[in-house]
Amino acid sequence: MNAKAKIEFGDFQTPLALANEICSLLAHQNIEASTIIEPTCGVGAFLVAASKAFSKARLLGWDINAGHVAEAKAALHSAGAAKRASIGRQDFFSYDWEAELADIQGTVLVLGNLPWVTNSTVSGINGSNLPAKENFQGFRGIEARTGKSNFDISEWMLIRLVKALRGRSAAIAMLCKTSTARKLLRFAWRNDGRIAAASLHRIDAKKHFGASVDACLLFVRTGEAGPTEAKVFDSLSTKRASTTLGLAGQDLVSNIQTYRRLKHLEGLCPYQWRSGVKHDCASVMELRHANGHGLENKLGEHINIESDHLFPLLKCSDLANSRLDPKRFVIVTQRRVGEDTASIAKNAPRTWRYLDSHRKLFEARKSSIYSRRIPFALFGIGDYAFAPWKVAVSGLHRAPRFALVGPMNDKPVLFDDTCYFLPFEDEREAEVVAQILKSNECREFLEALTFTDSKRPITVELLERLNIRALAEDAGLLGEWTASRNRGLYAEQSISMQAEFVMERPAGRV
Repeated sequence: MNAKAKIEFGDFQTPLALANEICSLLAHQNIEASTIIEPTCGVGAFLVAASKAFSKARLLGWDINAGHVAEAKAALHSAGAAKRASIGRQDFFSYDWEAELADIQGTVLVLGNLPWVTNSTVSGINGSNLPAKENFQGFRGIEARTGKSNFDISEWMLIRLVKALRGRSAAIAMLCKTSTARKLLRFAWRNDGRIAAASLHRIDAKKHFGASVDACLLFVRTGEAGPTEAKVFDSLSTKRASTTLGLAGQDLVSNIQTYRRLKHLEGLCPYQWRSGVKHDCASVMELRHANGHGLENKLGEHINIESDHLFPLLKCSDLANSRLDPKRFVIVTQRRVGEDTASIAKNAPRTWRYLDSHRKLFEARKSSIYSRRIPFALFGIGDYAFAPWKVAVSGLHRAPRFALVGPMNDKPVLFDDTCYFLPFEDEREAEVVAQILKSNECREFLEALTFTDSKRPITVELLERLNIRALAEDAGLLGEWTASRNRGLYAEQSISMQAEFVMERPAGRV
């Protein structure tokens, strides 16, 4: 395969040694399989390993790549398993898996290694190895338009296989990203996928595939509804689970035992968590002091603009490393989403000329949230962004560090869209809330909720689960918090401003 095709098809071939280790593990767990199916068999390593561990099982394999099919057939012939194997060329996305699985009698084991690639990556290289567009995750409106609809191809495939099994007794053993494994379990548990039991066994993806991702063997027994939790093992050979993840309400938590002990700390947050400003044009919008030369952008250009639309900026790395003295600035073109920017030309002509000189970069932004074509538009902006006091946290770092951030030179500090924050007019209330969120009680509860291998471990949805009153009570700060409360113009703002701007797409499409 050339490099582009390898990316498009997520072509990470499983080493035979790893396939042997996995099949040996399955055999020792007394997995019964009269038929073994590999939906994307590649060059056949898993089928060869399965032929040894399950000496009487029928072997069925498919792959879209004709060269891989030929190599898989040759490998099974060399292993002496050709007579009980059937290997063919097939496109997973167009295949009738319901019919295929319905015709198979006896016990079934579906195993393998599905493509490690996201739909946005395939689309980005103009690839076609994608399922038909459908909003299978159920996202609505703004969620589907701001990146949440991106998914791993293997997630779609796993869900397809679980649906095709139609609740029959079977086993699934798949190599995948740990985040993909969790998404499959969340979907199945929430939609009655009839998962009888599940476990995750971590693997060293860097060693086996040269990939810097957290990956695992996902093992699932289907056929009936079991407990909505799964043990997590640190390796294929580990006997004792390091933790147990589980479904709590509609979401997964990383440690179900700790969550159950601290469940009283969950509830509706009395504040509205916000994400930072989104502009998707950092090379132009984010500036720094140049040594003795005023400001410069990321393109190395020296900039001379008015200060009216210039605000101090902190990014997630600043918050995670307690660097709270802003060294960057961001150009803010709007005070609210959808506001006309034409007034900048009159009120700050140098700023307008600077932005206009880079108009093509703004017009090249792909996100549909800018589809109104207002020049130099932002997202994630509103009155709350200009609150003088904020309690903020990075969304991208494993250990959440909440920071109290005040104004700089009489201007509110803004954050980029990798950060989340609570806005406050009152400094004392912000101080107390920061204390509450920095408490040991909050840290332990967040650890139970958070999956540190996620691309974005901290999300708005997770932060909104924090019951500030209960946390304040456990931390001995309830009196101080109650005394500090005010009406909080920014804290209690509704999100109607942004909701009015976003037009939802037709149901079932993204």
